[in-house]
Formats: sequence, structure tokens, C-alpha cells
Amino acid sequence: KAGGNPKIFVVRNLTPAAVEETVSEMAKEISTSQIIMLPGGFSGGDEPDGSGKFIAAMFRNEKIAEEVQKLLEERDGLILGICNGFQALIKLGLLPYGKICEIEKNSPTLTHNNLGRHVSQMVRTKIISNKSAWLSENSVGDIHTVAVSHGEGRFFASDDWLKKLSENGQIATQYVDTEDNPTNNLPFNPNGSAWAIEGITDKTGKIFGKMGHSERIGENVCKNVPGDKNQHLFESGVNYFS
Repeated sequence: KAGGNPKIFVVRNLTPAAVEETVSEMAKEISTSQIIMLPGGFSGGDEPDGSGKFIAAMFRNEKIAEEVQKLLEERDGLILGICNGFQALIKLGLLPYGKICEIEKNSPTLTHNNLGRHVSQMVRTKIISNKSAWLSENSVGDIHTVAVSHGEGRFFASDDWLKKLSENGQIATQYVDTEDNPTNNLPFNPNGSAWAIEGITDKTGKIFGKMGHSERIGENVCKNVPGDKNQHLFESGVNYFS
């Protein structure tokens, strides 16, 4: 709908040979692409203990990691991760560092919700920084109503990291209450994220990860819930190359 040309193929992992074939196919597809989009919605069966770990393991393969860096550094490509995809970007180091690397003990992370269970609801989020190409169709201060559905969505980072992310403009979106203020209170901040952070970018803004399911929109989706549900993420990403 946004004008992009998505490529879809099956990830096969029942045998070592199937995994190797999948890795080669994925690396080939990335080499001819402009965007990598890592979806959410219990992708990969959400096992083991969250599919973000499985996705990250695949992308740490030397062939795939090399093509990811080429996409970012040589072709000015974009990467988007939603929910499980956000978890994978964090585990890979792509967020907040902007490259696949070994993460440090005090690196920002996503962990279990404070409630200790899965949450599934609509939340209000606020655009804090629109430096990212993924948010070019938005203005700072815009409010959107988006769906969340996760068990490990609490963004956690040290005070030093939180200040650094803020100073760099890497805090892209925050959970807000009915007065449009960031909050740690339920039900507005459903997982207890530090500084009410819902999404962050790398320093360049080319990599964006968020917990809210911006793709869960449509003319007849949540008609009884007020608010602007379209963040125009996908249009922004496609238009970056036009």
C-alpha cells in the first residue's frame, strides 16, 4: 500500500542444510534491497523465550551481517523493527549502536513487563523526535493510538544511557497519558518502560525500533477507539528513496 515491493521467502530451520540455504537466500535478498523490516506478532513462533533471540541469531551469521552493513553504509538503506523485530535490533546492537556488534552488560535492553504477564491493548504514543527517515511524515508532538501485544516490552537502560539517548535525539516515541504527558503509570505505559520509551533510533535515524504495532491499522480496525492510528511509517520509509 505504501508503494514498496516486499520480498517474502520461507525461513527453514529443521536441518542444518536448510538453515544454510536460508542464510544464503536471505543474504542474497538483502544485497538487492533498500529496506530490512523485521516484523512482530509472535514471528518465528516466539520461541525460544521470544523470537527476537532467534532473529538475532540468524542475523549474526557472517553472510547476513556483512550484507546488513553494506545496506547501511554503502546503499544508505533503512531498517525497521516492530515488537519482536525491535527486540532483535536491540540484541544485535543495531540499536542503539547502529551496527551489528557485541552488546555490553549495561547496554539498553528490552525485558519482561513489570506486570509479569503479556499485555494486549491500545496505547497513546507521542513523537519526541522525527529525525528518523521513518518518521519524516510526522511532526514532533504528534499523538498516535497504536496496538501493543507483548510480554517482553519494557525498555530498560541506565540513567547515563537514557541521558545519552535523549541528547542524541534517539528517543523517538514515548507512551503518554490523556494529557499527552509521558508517564510510568498503568494503563498508559503498559510495560513500565524507563522514561516511558516506546521506540528509539540509532544516531543516524536510519534504524528504528518500536514496540507498538503500527501495521495494525485499517478502515475497520478498532473503529470504536478514538485517535489517529496511522503513523505513516511505511510511506515514510518508501518515500525516502523516491
